[in-house]
Amino acid sequence: MRFRMRSAEIFVPDGSPEDIALARTTHMAVGAHQDDLEIMAYDGILKCFQSEENWFCGVVMTDGSGSPRDDLYKDYSNEEMRMVRRKEQKKAAIVGEYTAQILLDYPSSAIKDPENEDPIEDLVEILKVAKPRIVYTHNLADKHDTHVATALRVIEAIRKLPNDMKPEHVYGCEVWRDLDWLLDGDKVVFDVSAHENLQMALLGVFDSQICGGKRYDLATMGRRRANATYYESHGVDVATGMTFAMDLTPLVRDPDVDIKEYVTGFVRRFMEDVTRRLERLGS
Repeated sequence: MRFRMRSAEIFVPDGSPEDIALARTTHMAVGAHQDDLEIMAYDGILKCFQSEENWFCGVVMTDGSGSPRDDLYKDYSNEEMRMVRRKEQKKAAIVGEYTAQILLDYPSSAIKDPENEDPIEDLVEILKVAKPRIVYTHNLADKHDTHVATALRVIEAIRKLPNDMKPEHVYGCEVWRDLDWLLDGDKVVFDVSAHENLQMALLGVFDSQICGGKRYDLATMGRRRANATYYESHGVDVATGMTFAMDLTPLVRDPDVDIKEYVTGFVRRFMEDVTRRLERLGS
């Protein structure tokens, strides 16, 4: 497989040939940055871990060169940071037993440029070869521009596929904006209680971020626990960890569905729910 960026790479943790590793994919996550997959797509990693039937493939769109840095990494150049983050992502792929980790190595500006077709075409080629049943990406209400742009590029790529090659489900997941505000009927809920040790290990390999002043490991585990506890106000906890997603499948099944209208529909239903409750209780 030849990508548009010459520095792009496919890493296969168990050493299988690339074509075999990609062909056995069942679950795929496409994230903007190194560590996004481990934050947002643990459901897929968990379903594939130690499984003979399910295999997780990770795709990271950007090179990670612009990440914040401190402590050991405070004097690292952008190029040095790029190499550190690439190495960390490969470590996560080994720990999580991914079938493959694809590093497309684009600058963030390329992902955010709606006129740049290269990232979309790379994704189309990956999807045609891997044929994942489930795809996880960022949610379209995220507050990070590169995350939202990545999700839009994923949708555009899947829309280009023949119907018989499209995944069964596409989910927009939590990273820089959580989704507890979604109405319960709009939430896709993943129970991610299992293997907390694996979760911590996956998050912990990204030392450049943790050491650099961003405790994504603690914040992510805390969010999962909070989601589980606050999910149901009148019932006991049924899980110790939950992640939420918005279902993006309708956007790829029908390319005529307007993306902006679809996403703002979630916001509108939330607003209507708040308004009705205030009116009912006497405001």
